[in-house]
Amino acid sequence: MTLPDTYGGGLLRRSLAGVDESLSPVTYTTVISSQTAQFAPWPEWADPAVVEAFRERGVSRPWTHQMTAADHAHAGRHVVVATGTASGKSVAYQLPVLTDLVADPRATALYISPTKALGADQIRSVSALIAGRPEFAHIAPCSYDGDTEPDVRQWAREHSRWLFTNPDMLHLGFLGSPGRWRHFFRHLRYVVVDECHHYRGVFGAHTALVVQRALRMARLYGAQPTVVAASATAGDPRGALSRLIGDDCVAVTTDGSPHGERTVALWEPGFTPGVTGENGAPVRRSAGADAARILADLVVEGARTLCFVRSRRGAEIAALSARHLLASADPELADRVAAYRAGYLADDRRALEAALSDGTLLGVATTNALELGVDIAGLDAVVVAGYPGTVASFWQQAGRAGRRGEGSLVVMVARDDPLDTYLVHHPEALLGRPVEAGVFDPANPYVLGPHMLCAATEAPLTEDDVARFGADAVVADLTGRGLLRRRAAGWYPAAGLEPHADVDIRGGIGGQVMIVDTTTSQLLGTVDTGRAMSTVHAGAVHLHQGRTFVVDELDLEEGLALCHPEEPDWTTSARETTSTDVTAVLESFDAGALRVAFVEVDVTHQVVGYMRTLVSGEVLDVVELDMPPQTLHTRSVMYTLTPESLEGVGVEAARFPGALHAAEHAAIGLLPLIATCDRWDIGGLSTNLHPDTGLPTVFVYDGYPGGAGFGERGFRAFRTWIRATLDAVTACRCESGCPSCVQSPKCGNGNDPLDKAGAISVLRLVLDLAGPGD
Repeated sequence: MTLPDTYGGGLLRRSLAGVDESLSPVTYTTVISSQTAQFAPWPEWADPAVVEAFRERGVSRPWTHQMTAADHAHAGRHVVVATGTASGKSVAYQLPVLTDLVADPRATALYISPTKALGADQIRSVSALIAGRPEFAHIAPCSYDGDTEPDVRQWAREHSRWLFTNPDMLHLGFLGSPGRWRHFFRHLRYVVVDECHHYRGVFGAHTALVVQRALRMARLYGAQPTVVAASATAGDPRGALSRLIGDDCVAVTTDGSPHGERTVALWEPGFTPGVTGENGAPVRRSAGADAARILADLVVEGARTLCFVRSRRGAEIAALSARHLLASADPELADRVAAYRAGYLADDRRALEAALSDGTLLGVATTNALELGVDIAGLDAVVVAGYPGTVASFWQQAGRAGRRGEGSLVVMVARDDPLDTYLVHHPEALLGRPVEAGVFDPANPYVLGPHMLCAATEAPLTEDDVARFGADAVVADLTGRGLLRRRAAGWYPAAGLEPHADVDIRGGIGGQVMIVDTTTSQLLGTVDTGRAMSTVHAGAVHLHQGRTFVVDELDLEEGLALCHPEEPDWTTSARETTSTDVTAVLESFDAGALRVAFVEVDVTHQVVGYMRTLVSGEVLDVVELDMPPQTLHTRSVMYTLTPESLEGVGVEAARFPGALHAAEHAAIGLLPLIATCDRWDIGGLSTNLHPDTGLPTVFVYDGYPGGAGFGERGFRAFRTWIRATLDAVTACRCESGCPSCVQSPKCGNGNDPLDKAGAISVLRLVLDLAGPGD
């Protein structure tokens, strides 16, 4: 492959020096042209002191998208600005917010972000902007989150007019005692929702209902706040924000900011000679290992580089590997590489950020902690070790390179995964398609019900409230169970009800299991009860902030998983049996021998053991467990085929189980291409004769009670999804199936049986019957 004659192409060429071109891991390269800035004048409504503050901070001429969004916000229209990384989206909300806070000494504003780090950075940005100017003396921006000291919280409630928080604290700290916030809500002028493309799945559904409850309280106290949202480039940002806030909005998507030329390369690690994994499948070099080598090569070239890795432990290992490689080439360079991730102390993080910005550090391996919220400028290269889950996140990470308007390099290294394999061989699916729309479902009754209980304790629910939330059936159910009581003025909570603490904003539904280190009694974290048996069963390996633990005991009655520190040279994956009962067909379409449906299902799981796998990919053994079954009521996309149609394409009855199983695995791996989910958010089942359909059937379902919207997205985009799945399986170079195509790291049956050739026949049949286009 001929590499581009660009700055980034030169870096890539030197990294590949000595590699036989026929064995090159680079599957595709392209050059994204530079873009010049598009400027707009400051609006007449903007307060002169605010404009002057921006000018002093170097913003002499704003970009077009900044002022378009600011104009909408100032006019009272809910607006989302969805543009690329480093496009200055904060100016779009800082200008109208500060202008109104100066004009009205009672006005307040609320800023919401998915992470505390991002909120802290935005406070620093605003504080630096207004520092030393008497016009802004009474704004007093302040954080109000789980790390805020109690005395600071009290001061913030009484004095701050611009509070910075996250969905968790908005739910517990603000809405848990709304009476204490009456003055703040009564004068609330703006609600800023930053990085709103991160709100997806069950987390997105929870956040939507928290934000809508906050807007409800503001309206009850007489305010009509305007929502200003910032997002990475996203599909249907207007629709996503409208679902998030329960109201209409406008979207600004034309980016007026400049960026330098970028060379983008897709990289697929080769197979490791002589190493076989599960069922004899070949094993590729890991994405982390290749990414660490690329990071080291780029540091040798003097290129300031970020390497994004998907896990905290992976970031530590990538940095350590790069340092080892550099130690043999140039020992002085080894000290210029470090890891960065959540879990570090704030002072340590700031020191790393400063060292990367000023060039003291040349290379940093990081989790997505540096994807957003930290203003790192002037990077030469970005390495992405494994597709980060969404196109939006990929461009957020890629956008960290080339901020000086100069050339840069972006390399995405594929993991041994069907989706990554598909993307590096179908670059248009990553680089040439619109960014996906966020998928979340605030109407999920398992999410909506607890929030209606919370809303009723904040203020009695009226009929208009119930209609606005779309909660008629949920409220009727809660009333029938005695949790809500109907009165003339609306619905009131039952006596003594305190529901806020029972809602897990970060995605859990139902109870929690606490993970405890028995040697120190330290609480390491929590996991949903529904996932506990497959993730923290006895013998499971648990990672926490780069440390490894082995679980000794899981006590579901007490909600405890007890573990001890250990560094085993294996990982674990649960083995389970699954059955699925169809309880309702919501929508369907027929295409001859094929039927595709969106259904409600009861999925019954039972963990029966776990497999231990060495770091090399080789299977060590399988350990049996005796665990109780669990039933999940959720939603699923499902398709059936007739036996005659399968036999007609050469898949005889004896091959049905392996062919359908492999097709199911591949489809699960590719669903994140069209729905903003991770493969761990969804599950699947295939059977050659399902009792509810009487036919060979494949299910792919949401792994959350009530559903999270992923299965529905698969139903809506069924042909696109299956076409991509077929392309991924056929493009994989293995003979009989591997983790890059039809094997799954979470298969409850140990990836047996699997029939890759049969899966290709099944997928081609489904696609032929379904017809072209969605």
